[in-house]
Amino acid sequence: MTNGSLAALVALGAFHGLNPAMGWLFAVARGLQERSRARVLQSLPAIAAGHAASVGLVAVLVSLTRSIATTQIIAIVGGVVLVGFGLYRLLSRRHFRWVGMRLSLWQLAGWSFLMSSVHGAGLMILPVLTTAPAPHHHHGAATSDLSAAVFITGVHTLAMFATAGLIAVLVYEIVGLTILRRAWFNLDRLWAAALITAGTVTLLTAT
Repeated sequence: MTNGSLAALVALGAFHGLNPAMGWLFAVARGLQERSRARVLQSLPAIAAGHAASVGLVAVLVSLTRSIATTQIIAIVGGVVLVGFGLYRLLSRRHFRWVGMRLSLWQLAGWSFLMSSVHGAGLMILPVLTTAPAPHHHHGAATSDLSAAVFITGVHTLAMFATAGLIAVLVYEIVGLTILRRAWFNLDRLWAAALITAGTVTLLTAT
């Protein structure tokens, strides 16, 4: 993996961590509800685990089906899905909300997986996955592909976890929830634009 691809993974992870819909808002809400910073910190690993599952599913599927034809098909289909989903998010006035804040950590991880999937988190790494050079086919290539998928998911999730954790603690300690309504709107539109951009890049590099 090139330095550029690694930087892209970290940047996308940080961007996902910045988005309140990916979980840090929920972690802050749990902390404020229980009046406990520990609740904020306790929520973050579960949120990261759900996010990693969503991203990892895409990474594994793409990595294990590597071939010139298959990769190009995945890139084209993925690019179309990215652009279409980004346009949907850009034009939609609906926001996904979760009613009720008292969930177990397992439920929280499941919620994170659902929200990450709905927001196309795994799809966002397609440009990195589909432009990375495919390994030569030999015995153990599948294991190598799987290891690469795990590495990609791990780097991406670590950047997401660090960013979301920093924001959650800062918001809980300093800012509170008073300004998040406006921030949510702006980030939602930025998120949609990023999906469309990633889809366009994927299509251009696949053709």
